[in-house]
Amino acid sequence: MSDSESGFCPYRHFNIAPNPDGTLTRFTQFPTVQANPHGAPGDSVVSKDVTIDRDKNLWARIYRPTKLPSNDSIVARLPTIIYFKGGAFVFLSAADKTVHNMCSQLTSEVPAIVVSISYRLAPECRLPGQYEDAVDGILWTKQQFVDPEGDEWLRDFGDCSRCYLAGRGSGGNVVFNVAVRALDLDLKPLKICGLIMNQPMFGGNQRTGSELRFATDQLLPLPVQDLMWDLALPLTTNRDHRYCNPMVDGPHKEKFRLLQRCLLIGFGGDPRIDRMQEFVEMLADCGVAVDAQFDEFGFHNIDNVDDGWRSAILNAIREFIY
Repeated sequence: MSDSESGFCPYRHFNIAPNPDGTLTRFTQFPTVQANPHGAPGDSVVSKDVTIDRDKNLWARIYRPTKLPSNDSIVARLPTIIYFKGGAFVFLSAADKTVHNMCSQLTSEVPAIVVSISYRLAPECRLPGQYEDAVDGILWTKQQFVDPEGDEWLRDFGDCSRCYLAGRGSGGNVVFNVAVRALDLDLKPLKICGLIMNQPMFGGNQRTGSELRFATDQLLPLPVQDLMWDLALPLTTNRDHRYCNPMVDGPHKEKFRLLQRCLLIGFGGDPRIDRMQEFVEMLADCGVAVDAQFDEFGFHNIDNVDDGWRSAILNAIREFIY
């Protein structure tokens, strides 16, 4: 039975509508949070927005702790986390409340300097546009460490030799694909030390057991997952494109063995859990050091609604970095 025959419409599920020009109308307005560069009494984190590329409307939100650790009265430099938001490539910005809250907690709990890249959305910008935005964000971050007039939060408090790429959902996909691209870049003095992928978004043409088992998942039913890839992937491609399915054979795999160590987090109730496990096995076969933290309980986005799981994920990230 087709989606139309069953009465299920993946566009309605996410409250969006396609337009004739290839854009989307997004009817849901997610709560946003303004940056607080000056902070207020009691704030543990301050944040500010910076422009990376005005022509592309590419920007980032930077976070730092209000209280910086010191050693013998000298401020200690903090690891730098370049963060990529989730939202299935179609939703959210660095200002959205769930993204802002996660980055604020990373900043205070790790602690770290966090640069949250607000990459462009699909289908108005299709892959690899998001990867290009991410590369621009990494290069911008690098420039702040070498430019005497660079951003003072990064220049004065960040450690460019301890940089980590982190993301959740589609942002986890960005982390992986951009880390491969970054292998060809001269990032000195910036050094990427690790990749953090929280419930990363991967797919493929062949259905996995978990996709079929959770085909009617409340958040990510199978037709919705397919739609998200239809909106994000380059036109005329399918879900076995390497952006979606890095497990397919091809020359793109030759560089995987050069990747930094990885932390990957997933939950047994996530329709994509089998993809994540296959992804971990592939990385391990390539010789990549992978810390896979899978829990048989939980579901996709559980850390957005459960404080205990969010704390557990933050602890895993802190232990991975330190």
